[in-house]
Amino acid sequence: MKQPHHTIHRHHHHCVWDNAIAPVLRVAPGQAITFDIQDASGGQISRNSTADVFATYDDENINPVTGPVFVDGAEVGDALVVTLESYAPSGWGWTANIPGFGLLADDFPDAALHHWNYRPDDCEPLMFGDLAEIPLAPFAGTVGVAPSAPGPHAIIPPRQVGGNMDVRDLVAGSKLYLPVEVAGAVFSIGDTHAAQGDGEVCGTAIESPMQVTLTLDVVKDAGLRMPRIESPGRIRPFGATQITTGIGPDLHQAARDAVRGMIDLLTRRHALAAVDAYMLASVAGDLRISQIVDAPNWTVSFHMPDSIFR
Repeated sequence: MKQPHHTIHRHHHHCVWDNAIAPVLRVAPGQAITFDIQDASGGQISRNSTADVFATYDDENINPVTGPVFVDGAEVGDALVVTLESYAPSGWGWTANIPGFGLLADDFPDAALHHWNYRPDDCEPLMFGDLAEIPLAPFAGTVGVAPSAPGPHAIIPPRQVGGNMDVRDLVAGSKLYLPVEVAGAVFSIGDTHAAQGDGEVCGTAIESPMQVTLTLDVVKDAGLRMPRIESPGRIRPFGATQITTGIGPDLHQAARDAVRGMIDLLTRRHALAAVDAYMLASVAGDLRISQIVDAPNWTVSFHMPDSIFR
């Protein structure tokens, strides 16, 4: 019997992480869900907006996530597997320099806003005036489950249960593994982007409303400490990739956590000694800063191509 397909509309959203927020949907593992997602401004920026919008910009209502969803059978210590099936971009988005936000906020104190109008069918790149062409690579910047600590918690910084990670490899076909800290996982998703560079250095990507279809599954007793990704490699030159993450306020420690996560994965998957996995990671893996603007926590990701394994 075919599983039912659910849709959650954008008015079912929240702007904090809190395990006390009542789920808007309860699903069995394997059911498909389509999420209707607002842009990161929560609708404050429209196609007609100018940079003046930031004079009255409400920081309390930014980065809304659609949900949450309760997943039957998900328990503390499990991993929630998020299979990102497809994205349906809207054809419009924006990038901004928001005063006081971004890696070089001190260098660029004035607001700026750039609009993008693009074909959502991936047939043509996004145009930055007449200067540059940007390939359409839609993904969700904020994907997470509720933390065990009583809320509310700010939506902007990512944490060990995911959230605003801004890892641009979360394209269609990717699988994201999230540590479950509360019964039912209590899953939400938002902050969709038409494209982004690693680091998201000015603080915004191509922020674009869209719909995301995904399925949610459960791996029992996964022992996962940080989010992990299996990516089809559509935006990387080396194809399908395993990705581990480190998230926290210390960039060096986050890098160490991302590498340790890869060592753990390689030792389990390929029966390697830990020191051999460490050396293999050093010669074949890539350490990347995925997000360095969502204070106080940064996202570091470690990428290992599947193609090296026989």
